[in-house]
Order: sequence, then C-alpha cells, then structure tokens
Amino acid sequence: MSKHILEQLDEVVASRASQDPQVSYVASLFDKGLEKIQKKVNEESLEAILAAETDDRQALVSEVADLWFHSIVLLAYKKASVADVVDELERRFGVSGIEEKASRTK
Repeated sequence: MSKHILEQLDEVVASRASQDPQVSYVASLFDKGLEKIQKKVNEESLEAILAAETDDRQALVSEVADLWFHSIVLLAYKKASVADVVDELERRFGVSGIEEKASRTK
C-alpha cells in the first residue's frame, strides 16, 4: 500500500523546512517562527469556519485543506508529525469523547 497523502505531505514539509525561505513557502514560515505559523493556523481555522456558514461545499473543503496543511507545518515546527496525531486518534478510537476528555490530566 502506498503512503497516505498526509504522510507524504508530512515528509515534504519536513524536507522543505530547511530550504531557502525565498524559494519555499514552508521554509519562509519556519524562518518567521512559531508566532507566524500559529497566526496562519488561526487564520485558516477562521476561514474554514466561515466557509462552513455558506452552501459552498468546495470552499469548505478547500479551507479545511489549508487548515490541515498549516497544522502539519505547525506539527513539524514543534518536532511532531502526522504519525503522532494518527497514533493519538488510534488511542482514542472506540472511547467515548466524554470519557476520553475526562481522562486527561489538567
């Protein structure tokens, strides 16, 4: 089986992080630092929320794709990966959301 597109994207983001910021968008985000990446995730999140308020399904899909991409950039910047998120989702699978949330330490 081939790698899932999110795993492929994770690898591309990791490989581009150290490239020339004038050539690579990912590298430019890394160069600007955590605050810039956080702002992009926030911006894309808001755009996805606003798109959900319309009847434009493709706009919603497009904005969520942007949100996922920038979330992967954030994960890479913080030395985490798509695999880490998948592992966490697998750990939670089959557990009530209410139960899982209650099990978290504060």
